Amino acid sequence: MAYSWLGSLTGVASSRFAARLGLWSSNFWRSALATGLIMTPPMLAVVWVIASLEARRPLPASTLPEMLWYVALICIGSSLLAVRLATQRGAAALPAAPPPPKFLERLPLKLRGGEVWAVEAEDHYLRLHTSKGQDLILLRLADAVAELDGIEGAQVHRSWWVARDAIVGARRGDGRATLTLKDGAEVPVSRTYAGELRARGWI
Repeated sequence: MAYSWLGSLTGVASSRFAARLGLWSSNFWRSALATGLIMTPPMLAVVWVIASLEARRPLPASTLPEMLWYVALICIGSSLLAVRLATQRGAAALPAAPPPPKFLERLPLKLRGGEVWAVEAEDHYLRLHTSKGQDLILLRLADAVAELDGIEGAQVHRSWWVARDAIVGARRGDGRATLTLKDGAEVPVSRTYAGELRARGWI
């Protein structure tokens, strides 16, 4: 009981000390080994004292080297288990990352990995404006808008959807608004969507 109680206290203190020294990292083995080695000296002293009390006499110093191996193995083994459990708890506590927008799966290979700036309807096709260039895909704009959920943007015209981060300028004139995108495209804003965009601070 004494070993278990003292071992737990020593393990907690050692792990905190290792973290303060910067020895804890994303490397599982390094963290566990550092904690185990820091635990060993105090645990060796504890084991020696308890063994001496049980023997009712101080154990000779010659017993320490042999005792050291056993204590070191137990400390390192215990720290391996403790660090593994702490890592698993930390991973379980992290919120799951939201899945990427489904629309990104439709990007042609040459555009994948780039930012989607805008989607423009052209007859039965959609022109994709991205940071890696442009291309056409066969899809309805309404379906694209639904699949773009997860990217901050909005439909600004019956033929256009625009990402918020793609806008570099906005101007108004003759009762109409126009957005300028990073690729230089000029996007008209229809009156149908102007009120919502104005409320969001886009224009």
